[in-house]
Amino acid sequence: MVRGDSGDGGAAMVSVINTVDTSHEDMIHDAQMDYYGTRLATCSSDRSVKIFDVRNGGQILIADLRGHEGPVWQVAWAHPMYGNILASCSYDRKVIIWKEENGTWEKTYEYTGHDSSVNSVCWAPHDYGLILACGSSDGAISLLSYTGDGQWEVKKISNAHTVSLGLWSSRVPGATKGIVASKNLTR
Repeated sequence: MVRGDSGDGGAAMVSVINTVDTSHEDMIHDAQMDYYGTRLATCSSDRSVKIFDVRNGGQILIADLRGHEGPVWQVAWAHPMYGNILASCSYDRKVIIWKEENGTWEKTYEYTGHDSSVNSVCWAPHDYGLILACGSSDGAISLLSYTGDGQWEVKKISNAHTVSLGLWSSRVPGATKGIVASKNLTR
């Protein structure tokens, strides 16, 4: 058991279920479980993305993905109805979409349309299609939409934000489009 601050002045008890030795060579910035909770993706300042099989309390390195030229800030799993797809974003201004085919992970798409670090990636709810929102320090948000046959359509919204805060809305009854929200925060 680990003791921590519960936020209400009392101590919170948290159980450690498992630990994973990622063998990253620098700071880890994000870790995300897949839809089924059987795979863990991590990313680091060492410019790598790693994928582990963590079933039954184990840890087996499935892939060590290299393609970024700077610290990798975030990873995001697509819904499994699209296959095993993972997005990563980096200080190098790139968004990379990785896909597993026949047990091998490959770079399937690379987006380089931002002028500064890409700090956040988030997949739309699966019923909107395979759409990825990307937030960058250049103030823009990009929407990458898969159109089929390996093609991606890009819509870039310049000056969309000054602080990285973006989200997909839940499906609103009667709505036909997803909503991407961006809000400027001032202190």
